[in-house]
Formats: sequence, C-alpha cells, structure tokens
Amino acid sequence: MKITELSIVFVLIFFPLFWIISLHTQDAEEANFLGHRYRSTLQTAVMDAGAVMHQNEKQSDEAGYDSTKFVKADKELALLTFTQTMALNMGIQDDAAAIRNMFNYIPAVVILDYDGYYMLSTETELTGNREDSFRQVWSPKKPYTYSDSYGNSINFTLDDYVYAYDASAGRWVEGFQKELVSTTQIPLLQDSSVFEQVRRSRIVTSVQDDLADVINRHNEFARKNGVSYTFTMPLIAQEDWYNSVNDTGIMAFIQGIGVGDQKINNYAIGGGRLVKKTAIVGGVDPLTGIKYYYPSTCGNGYRAEEVFTDGRQAAAQGYFEYNCSNR
Repeated sequence: MKITELSIVFVLIFFPLFWIISLHTQDAEEANFLGHRYRSTLQTAVMDAGAVMHQNEKQSDEAGYDSTKFVKADKELALLTFTQTMALNMGIQDDAAAIRNMFNYIPAVVILDYDGYYMLSTETELTGNREDSFRQVWSPKKPYTYSDSYGNSINFTLDDYVYAYDASAGRWVEGFQKELVSTTQIPLLQDSSVFEQVRRSRIVTSVQDDLADVINRHNEFARKNGVSYTFTMPLIAQEDWYNSVNDTGIMAFIQGIGVGDQKINNYAIGGGRLVKKTAIVGGVDPLTGIKYYYPSTCGNGYRAEEVFTDGRQAAAQGYFEYNCSNR
C-alpha cells in the first residue's frame, strides 16, 4: 500500500476521533468558563444577600448589647436581593419565566439566624395550573435543639447563650453557658469545652439533615419540570460548615446546569453579621481643658462632650488623640 493511501486511511480512522476530542475539549473549556462565571455570580448573590440581612426598621430587632452575634435576619429581603443579583448577572433580570426556571437548579437556600434557621425549598401547591403549582416556600424557623438522656433540652444559639429546660428542677432557664453552670443541673452546661463542641456539631448536623431531605424532595419537583439531573447533597468541607455557623448568614446551592456534556455544581456562603465599631469619644481634661478623643472603652475620667465614628472626624473638630495605653 502506498504512503498516500496509508495517509488517507489514517485520516479516515483518526479524524472522527480527533474531532470528538476537540468537541469535548471545547465543552470542557466552555464549562470551565461558565463554571467560574456561575460561581462568581452565586458568591456575589449571597454576599449581597448577607449584607442586607440585618437591615431592620425596628430598634428592638437591631443587634443586641449582650451578644455581638445577635442579629435578626430579614429572610425576605435577603431572598429578594439574592434573586435580583443572580438574575442581573445572568442577564435575565427582565424575564420572569427565566427567573422561575433558574430556581429549578437551586435546590435550597438556607438562612442561618441567631437562634434557628430557615430553609427555602420548592413545594407543591394545588392551583390547577401546572406552571403555577410550585412555589418557593420558607420553612418555619427551626431551632438548634439538643436533648440528653436525662430529659434536659437545650436550644442553642450562634454563641454560648442558651434556652434550656432543666428536667431536675422542672423549669426553663436562659442565659450564657457560664452563667448557668451554678444554677442548673444540666451536664452539658458544666463544661465549656464540651458545650462548644456539642453546640457546633448539633447546629451543623441539624442543617445537614434538613438540607439532605429538601434536596431529595427537589428531585421529584425537578423531574416534573423536565430536569433529568439528580440533585445530591453537596460535599462541603467540615471547616466550611463550622465557619458557616459562626455567624448569621446565608447558604445557597446551584446544581445541574448543563454545559455541553458537563454539569455545573456549586455552593456559596455569605455572612450577615453586623460588626459593631467601637465609638470614638471626644472628652475634655478637667485639669488642663485640653480636648482629647479616645475609644469609648478607655476609662480616663475625662468629661465626654461628643461621640464620633472615627478619629479623623474627631480631629477635625479640634480633639487630640489620647493614648490609652499610657494609663
């Protein structure tokens, strides 16, 4: 057989293979590009949602003074912000049908509040109209609960404040764990280290179990809407889980978006904690009459005149910086 004939045979045999490999490579590159885009979109959406979670109109709902982690989460505002950011970055902000279809691939959204969590999932509603028979519904707030073999029950929070039932005394108590050591007989409250381990583990387990159930039910909804992908519980590192339950926040999951022969799966976590800044006080030295500014935590006995948000603002009003470390 001549060399030209061998070349033709080679081309006929291997060209289809090279063509298939080329298509797969293009799909992989497109999947990688879109995967990065969707990851960025999802992360931006949960960050935006987390940033607005603690915006409340009522003073009583603002961050408490006893705990820096107490923030009343506004789940509706968080969801609205999350949806708007997702739609805007995906270019579907003016397409209501596309936004509804987007949630076909979002099996769950979790809002972690101070003393419990909410889970957004798709539920069936008997409307008589197939397109309107599914709704995104928030669960009632589910507390972070724990009970022991002695009949004691504890509702955890995102710090060491608890609501507990002391079975031996037959009463409910609440307070920080260290405050309740001497006033209750609940074994878990007697050891701070064990308490912290159980608290974190119980919060994570509660959310994990509920999330697995919601994702399993989402598969039924997805099949009815023509989505063939099987949604599964995402693999999240234990460190990420523990970080996610450190403060109020939002978790969102996106799965099954097809790109060529691949599927895009991801999750994102956004914090909603309101970080309090230490106020800057402008005071006057009663002996010299000199005006100084210093953190509100600095006890120097000066007569407070004004309160500022930062040192620059105080300096602009004629106050000199006071070094608290010299006391």
